[in-house]
Formats: sequence, C-alpha cells, structure tokens
Amino acid sequence: MLNIEIDKKSGFCFGVVNAISKAEEELAKGETLYCLGDIVHNGQEVERLKQMGLITINHDQFSNLHNAKVLLRAHGEPPRTYEIAKENNLTLIDASCPVVLKLQSRIKKAYQNAPSTDTQIVIYGKKGHAEVNGLVGQTDEKAVVIESEADLNKLDFTKNIRLFSQTTKSLEGFNHLVETLSENIKNDADFEFSDTICRQVANRIPNITTFAKKKDIIIFVSGKKSSNGKVLYEHSKKINPNTYFVSEAEEVVNLKLDLTKKIGICGATSTPRWLMEAVADKLNEMALAQEIK
Repeated sequence: MLNIEIDKKSGFCFGVVNAISKAEEELAKGETLYCLGDIVHNGQEVERLKQMGLITINHDQFSNLHNAKVLLRAHGEPPRTYEIAKENNLTLIDASCPVVLKLQSRIKKAYQNAPSTDTQIVIYGKKGHAEVNGLVGQTDEKAVVIESEADLNKLDFTKNIRLFSQTTKSLEGFNHLVETLSENIKNDADFEFSDTICRQVANRIPNITTFAKKKDIIIFVSGKKSSNGKVLYEHSKKINPNTYFVSEAEEVVNLKLDLTKKIGICGATSTPRWLMEAVADKLNEMALAQEIK
C-alpha cells in the first residue's frame, strides 16, 4: 500500500466553489448557458463542465451575443461587460468573488477620489489576467500594472501613488514591492498602499510549507494557466526540491517516482478535489502494476 496523502487544505477556494455551483445549478435547468472565459484555470474542470453543456466564450463573442444567459466567473469583470450585457439583452449569472468585488470598489473609489489628476493607481498583478482586467476597468483603463521590479520604469516617483494588489498574488512579493516603492518615492509625493491579497489564498503558503516538509515527494496538481498554481508550485519546490507539477493524472506515469517514499498531493485554489484523487488513483495503479511484474 502506498504512503499517499492528499492535502486537505488544497483545492478550490470559496470563489471558485461558488462559481462552479452556480454553473451546475443553471445547467441542471436544461437551458443554454455561456461562460465568459474559462470558469476556472483548470483544463480538466473546464472540460467536465463542457460535457455538462457549459459553452465558454471570449469577450469578442460576448459582444456579439444577444438574448442569452451568461455566467461571469469569480475573477470579476470591468464595467464595460455589464454595459454590453444591458445593450444586448443578456441575462447575467454573476459569480464574481465577493473579495474581488470589494477590491474593485476600493480601486474605483481611490481613482474617483484621487487628491490630484496625476495620482497613479498601481496594481501589483499579472498583466492581462482576468481579475486584473476587471480591476483596471475601474479606472477607465488608466491604472498601471506592475508584475515585478522590472516594470518600475512605468512609474513617476515624483507623483502620488496608490498601490493595490491582485487578490491571488504573493504576500511576500507585495511586501517587497511596498518596501521598494517607499524607498523610491520623491519630493512631497504621497505613497499609500492597501494589502488586498485574499487570505484564503495567502494562507496556502504556510500550509504548503508545512505539508511539503513532511513528504519525500510532492505532486503539485494545477492547470498551466493558473497564476496561483504557479506561485504555490514554486514555493513548494523551494521547500521540497522533489516537487513535480502535473495538470492531469496520466502525467505522473512519466515522472519515474520512487513509490516507496512518502508522497504528498496538493494543488492550487483552482484545482478540483476529484483531480487530486485521480492522481492518487493513478499512483496506486502504477504501484499495483509494478507488483504484478
């Protein structure tokens, strides 16, 4: 019998659970349901819901859609999406995460109440990410997105800065950015920051740290598009060099693992529990095959 443990604190966060529950609820009614963008950054879960009838569309397709029902995923959307829905008589099933909606509201307020017209609204996040697009939309597309210190040349340190963060970014990375901006602000410019990182996500770091230390091998399960998955995987790899990234169960076959070791399976906030269980099943199947041989 293999020594395998699936991390109980890994898997879907509240926002993703809510979005998928709403999708399943609507699909159960037998009506056509569209989803604006992948409902979650996990190809296996997207495919499961596709088999149930969920139709994923992009923003161009959304703009040309009329008299239909569309699910908005947890990442949130910019104001223009709601305007198009009204213009095209679209019924929205809004599954935007409450944490994201609160952040959107804070950014919009900071933008509208800025002490000067040249105040810079800065978002620490991944450029082009669905959540970040929604956040930038609160500022008439004027917010500056900073992914790393390489982007600091986008800022004018002689002018006011208001810093926010994408909810799924690293707390360590955000704190480092705050320190850097504080050191570079010039003259009488004002720098304010708001820690807007979701604690359900941020708390995964200490949990992964503990979990990875207890195991000989870590199988990290995540979709390749998941920003959160990338952060958590890299952290696990730092704690336990024997950490392997897989997106589906079949991929473990090529890892050449020592199945006599203690193996831990964990994942991102966008990783379904059933997929981590499928990885465990595949490992047990491999062990059984080895015994037979």
